[in-house]
Amino acid sequence: MGKILPILLAIIGLGGGVGVGMMLKPPAEVVEVNPCGEAADPAKEHTEPSESGDAANGTTEFVKINNQFVIPVVQGTKIASLVVMSLNVEVKTGGREIVYQREPKLRDEFLQVMFNHANNGGFDGMFTQSGRLASLRMALKEVAVSIIGDTVRDVLVTNIVRQDI
Repeated sequence: MGKILPILLAIIGLGGGVGVGMMLKPPAEVVEVNPCGEAADPAKEHTEPSESGDAANGTTEFVKINNQFVIPVVQGTKIASLVVMSLNVEVKTGGREIVYQREPKLRDEFLQVMFNHANNGGFDGMFTQSGRLASLRMALKEVAVSIIGDTVRDVLVTNIVRQDI
Protein backbone atom coordinates (compact mmCIF):
# COMPACT_ATOMS: atom_id res chain seq x y z
CA MET A 1 0.00 0.00 0.00
CA GLY A 2 2.89 2.33 0.77
CA LYS A 3 4.30 1.95 -2.77
CA ILE A 4 0.97 2.37 -4.57
CA LEU A 5 -0.08 5.61 -2.83
CA PRO A 6 2.66 7.87 -4.37
CA ILE A 7 1.96 6.45 -7.85
CA LEU A 8 -1.79 6.96 -7.40
CA LEU A 9 -1.27 10.55 -6.20
CA ALA A 10 1.02 11.28 -9.16
CA ILE A 11 -1.60 9.98 -11.63
CA ILE A 12 -4.37 12.01 -9.97
CA GLY A 13 -2.17 15.13 -9.96
CA LEU A 14 -1.23 14.67 -13.60
CA GLY A 15 -4.85 14.13 -14.64
CA GLY A 16 -5.96 17.19 -12.69
CA GLY A 17 -3.24 19.32 -14.25
CA VAL A 18 -4.20 18.26 -17.77
CA GLY A 19 -7.88 18.93 -17.01
CA VAL A 20 -7.22 22.42 -15.66
CA GLY A 21 -4.89 23.18 -18.60
CA MET A 22 -7.60 22.22 -21.08
CA MET A 23 -10.18 24.34 -19.26
CA LEU A 24 -7.92 27.43 -19.18
CA LYS A 25 -6.77 27.17 -22.81
CA PRO A 26 -7.97 30.23 -24.78
CA PRO A 27 -10.59 29.34 -27.41
CA ALA A 28 -9.71 29.49 -31.09
CA GLU A 29 -11.05 32.51 -32.93
CA VAL A 30 -13.21 30.97 -35.64
CA VAL A 31 -14.43 33.22 -38.38
CA GLU A 32 -16.39 31.96 -41.36
CA VAL A 33 -15.84 34.10 -44.44
CA ASN A 34 -18.13 34.25 -47.41
CA PRO A 35 -16.78 34.47 -50.98
CA CYS A 36 -17.07 38.27 -50.94
CA GLY A 37 -14.39 38.43 -48.24
CA GLU A 38 -16.69 39.69 -45.51
CA ALA A 39 -17.41 38.02 -42.19
CA ALA A 40 -20.31 35.65 -42.66
CA ASP A 41 -23.66 36.72 -41.26
CA PRO A 42 -25.81 33.63 -40.69
CA ALA A 43 -28.98 35.73 -40.92
CA LYS A 44 -28.08 36.96 -44.40
CA GLU A 45 -27.31 34.61 -47.27
CA HIS A 46 -25.16 35.77 -50.18
CA THR A 47 -27.04 35.05 -53.40
CA GLU A 48 -25.47 37.44 -55.91
CA PRO A 49 -23.81 35.83 -58.94
CA SER A 50 -20.22 36.66 -59.84
CA GLU A 51 -19.51 39.86 -61.77
CA SER A 52 -19.63 38.08 -65.10
CA GLY A 53 -22.69 36.05 -64.17
CA ASP A 54 -20.87 32.83 -65.09
CA ALA A 55 -21.56 31.09 -61.77
CA ALA A 56 -25.30 31.65 -62.20
CA ASN A 57 -25.14 30.17 -65.70
CA GLY A 58 -23.17 27.14 -64.53
CA THR A 59 -20.13 27.90 -66.68
CA THR A 60 -17.73 27.94 -63.74
CA GLU A 61 -16.70 25.32 -61.23
CA PHE A 62 -15.01 25.46 -57.85
CA VAL A 63 -11.83 23.51 -57.18
CA LYS A 64 -10.98 22.91 -53.54
CA ILE A 65 -7.28 23.21 -52.82
CA ASN A 66 -6.30 20.08 -50.92
CA ASN A 67 -5.11 20.61 -47.35
CA GLN A 68 -5.32 23.80 -45.37
CA PHE A 69 -2.71 26.53 -45.30
CA VAL A 70 -1.04 27.26 -41.96
CA ILE A 71 0.52 30.71 -41.65
CA PRO A 72 2.50 31.80 -38.58
CA VAL A 73 2.01 35.39 -37.39
CA VAL A 74 5.31 36.60 -35.97
CA GLN A 75 5.65 39.51 -33.55
CA GLY A 76 9.24 40.38 -32.74
CA THR A 77 11.06 37.06 -32.73
CA LYS A 78 8.17 34.91 -31.50
CA ILE A 79 5.16 33.33 -33.13
CA ALA A 80 2.12 35.17 -31.70
CA SER A 81 -0.58 33.18 -33.49
CA LEU A 82 -1.30 30.75 -36.29
CA VAL A 83 -3.78 31.36 -39.10
CA VAL A 84 -5.32 28.35 -40.82
CA MET A 85 -7.03 28.93 -44.17
CA SER A 86 -8.90 26.86 -46.72
CA LEU A 87 -9.15 28.05 -50.31
CA ASN A 88 -11.17 27.25 -53.43
CA VAL A 89 -10.32 28.39 -56.93
CA GLU A 90 -13.20 29.37 -59.21
CA VAL A 91 -12.38 28.40 -62.79
CA LYS A 92 -14.16 28.13 -66.11
CA THR A 93 -15.88 24.79 -66.58
CA GLY A 94 -13.28 22.20 -67.54
CA GLY A 95 -10.45 23.98 -65.75
CA ARG A 96 -10.41 21.63 -62.75
CA GLU A 97 -7.70 19.37 -64.17
CA ILE A 98 -5.19 22.17 -64.79
CA VAL A 99 -5.62 23.36 -61.18
CA TYR A 100 -4.79 19.88 -59.87
CA GLN A 101 -1.84 19.54 -62.28
CA ARG A 102 -0.32 22.81 -61.08
CA GLU A 103 -1.39 22.55 -57.43
CA PRO A 104 2.15 22.22 -55.95
CA LYS A 105 3.26 25.46 -57.64
CA LEU A 106 -0.04 27.11 -56.77
CA ARG A 107 0.28 26.12 -53.07
CA ASP A 108 3.84 27.44 -52.94
CA GLU A 109 2.88 30.81 -54.42
CA PHE A 110 -0.27 31.06 -52.29
CA LEU A 111 1.82 30.45 -49.17
CA GLN A 112 4.27 33.17 -50.19
CA VAL A 113 1.40 35.64 -50.65
CA MET A 114 -0.04 34.68 -47.25
CA PHE A 115 3.37 34.99 -45.54
CA ASN A 116 3.78 38.47 -47.04
CA HIS A 117 0.26 39.38 -45.90
CA ALA A 118 1.08 38.18 -42.35
CA ASN A 119 4.41 40.05 -42.32
CA ASN A 120 2.63 43.26 -43.35
CA GLY A 121 0.20 42.93 -40.40
CA GLY A 122 -2.72 41.66 -42.44
CA PHE A 123 -3.66 39.03 -39.84
CA ASP A 124 -3.29 41.35 -36.83
CA GLY A 125 -6.27 42.83 -34.99
CA MET A 126 -9.51 42.85 -36.97
CA PHE A 127 -8.10 40.72 -39.76
CA THR A 128 -11.56 39.89 -41.14
CA GLN A 129 -12.29 43.45 -42.24
CA SER A 130 -13.37 43.38 -45.85
CA GLY A 131 -10.52 45.65 -46.97
CA ARG A 132 -7.84 43.40 -45.51
CA LEU A 133 -9.34 40.22 -46.92
CA ALA A 134 -10.06 41.86 -50.27
CA SER A 135 -6.39 42.76 -50.72
CA LEU A 136 -5.38 39.19 -49.80
CA ARG A 137 -7.92 37.68 -52.19
CA MET A 138 -6.79 40.01 -54.99
CA ALA A 139 -3.15 39.00 -54.50
CA LEU A 140 -4.12 35.30 -54.42
CA LYS A 141 -6.11 35.72 -57.64
CA GLU A 142 -3.19 37.47 -59.38
CA VAL A 143 -0.90 34.57 -58.45
CA ALA A 144 -3.45 31.99 -59.62
CA VAL A 145 -3.89 33.77 -62.97
CA SER A 146 -0.10 33.94 -63.44
CA ILE A 147 0.20 30.17 -62.88
CA ILE A 148 -3.01 28.81 -64.43
CA GLY A 149 -4.01 31.51 -66.89
CA ASP A 150 -7.29 33.25 -67.69
CA THR A 151 -9.22 30.10 -66.75
CA VAL A 152 -9.22 31.47 -63.18
CA ARG A 153 -12.23 33.57 -62.25
CA ASP A 154 -11.56 34.08 -58.53
CA VAL A 155 -9.95 32.68 -55.38
CA LEU A 156 -12.34 32.10 -52.51
CA VAL A 157 -11.42 32.01 -48.82
CA THR A 158 -13.78 29.32 -47.53
CA ASN A 159 -12.50 29.04 -43.95
CA ILE A 160 -10.16 31.11 -41.85
CA VAL A 161 -9.17 30.60 -38.21
CA ARG A 162 -6.63 32.46 -36.08
CA GLN A 163 -5.37 30.79 -32.92
CA ASP A 164 -3.45 33.10 -30.61
CA ILE A 165 -0.57 31.39 -28.84
